[in-house]
Amino acid sequence: TITLPLLEALIVAKRVGNPIVSVGTTSLRCLESLYYLGAECHLKRRTALNGPVSVDQWVAEDPQLTAISPLTALESLKNFIVVNGKSGISGYTQLLLTPAATIKVAEALITNFHQPHSTLLLLVAALVGDDWHRIYDYALENDFRFLSYGDSSLLWKR
Repeated sequence: TITLPLLEALIVAKRVGNPIVSVGTTSLRCLESLYYLGAECHLKRRTALNGPVSVDQWVAEDPQLTAISPLTALESLKNFIVVNGKSGISGYTQLLLTPAATIKVAEALITNFHQPHSTLLLLVAALVGDDWHRIYDYALENDFRFLSYGDSSLLWKR
């Protein structure tokens, strides 16, 4: 669930240029899903809020949606929630972030090191671009620990 005050805080951060740092890949997927929900609202693809919302897996590859600015998308989502008389929005996401996607809301990510050939590594590559090779080579060469109880990193958007 995303409440209006949280959404408003994201909007203010975008307006004034404060970086939004996601803590964890699930949080990043949530933030980016808010963008796509808002972009769909902006394009009038969503007109009613009846129950939980969902974000499709490949929505990040839709050029009409990705052309909308993050601030416009978040403001459109806020307006959509208010018009529907709600105090927030809840749902689920199947959003898959790959190197073909552009991260729209977050500027950085705190995460651990992920397994090769995983969708989480694809998400990291979506954020940092080809630098993921250099980052992971450094981690391997310096015996960083991988997976849930491993070392973490702060990664900035390319």
